[in-house]
Amino acid sequence: MAGLCDPWHRQINYLRVSVTDFCNLNCVYCSEEPVPRLPMSEILTYEEIGRLISVASAIGITKVRFTGGEPLLRPQFSKLVAMTAKTPGIDDISATTNGTLLARYAEELKEAGLNRVNVSLDTLRPDRFKQITRSDSLEQVIAGIELADRVGLTPVKINMVVMRGKNDDEIVDFARKTIENGWNIRYIEDMPFGNPANGVDSMVSAREIQKRIEVLGRLEPCGTKRGNGPARYFRFPNASGTIGFISPVTEHFCGTCNRLRITADGHLRPCLLDDDEIDVKEALRSGASDDELRELIEQAVSVKRERHHLNEGQRAPVKSMRQIGG
Repeated sequence: MAGLCDPWHRQINYLRVSVTDFCNLNCVYCSEEPVPRLPMSEILTYEEIGRLISVASAIGITKVRFTGGEPLLRPQFSKLVAMTAKTPGIDDISATTNGTLLARYAEELKEAGLNRVNVSLDTLRPDRFKQITRSDSLEQVIAGIELADRVGLTPVKINMVVMRGKNDDEIVDFARKTIENGWNIRYIEDMPFGNPANGVDSMVSAREIQKRIEVLGRLEPCGTKRGNGPARYFRFPNASGTIGFISPVTEHFCGTCNRLRITADGHLRPCLLDDDEIDVKEALRSGASDDELRELIEQAVSVKRERHHLNEGQRAPVKSMRQIGG
């Protein structure tokens, strides 16, 4: 199998695919105001997504993560998972979800071939959950996490975006969950998407988070390989759960980036934090051959930048996280 390698000698084997720009939550860090939905005619069909994954797998992509918006809102999402599971060369399929529909679909998705899920959860308090997400769905999210664990979509990773003055007083509460409930928590630095208040100056850094949670004990490194993603993993002594730190702003992980993105409206995006995009939807819908699609994928890899410069004043992406695919 051929491999994909960018100009900085990074092996690209991981494809993140946004299946919808629609979300049933409206989290404050994603966008300041509700983002208008794209018409379905602008969204890639499952057959188009499946074809792109097939072409990408033939040139080195082995891992696929489905994102949104909220991917579980897309009708018959398990159909796409099953299609992907049958694609030669794909050995890992995961999804990032807000968890509100996870209890309904967890077993079906596991049977279709989904390996594991990441669940976005930024607070354990119902009133605060409503403030952050504009929704009363905390109980459904917790139920989804528990069921996903039971059916084997493991490890279930809980992603907490830490926001100063909004939820950073719960940092220790989340860490305690790794000891008492075996949760796998990943703390994520708040990136400047969508809301002008999300500035680098107000961000809680991964170093600060780590210092705060050490009141519970000394963290021991575990699983030091980054694997598919950017987290650095630790564990408290005798804890069954893990703690990960994702620091895209203060300690960027661009040097080990192994990913490429496909937005819901059919654009290849080499980097989450840069606005460079290559249109593949037009190629798909105008009869492009597999070789032509392969060339577009290789082109996207060839223009990956060495790193972002958010911590040096770089402008945040024009699109919201929901429009890009997280």
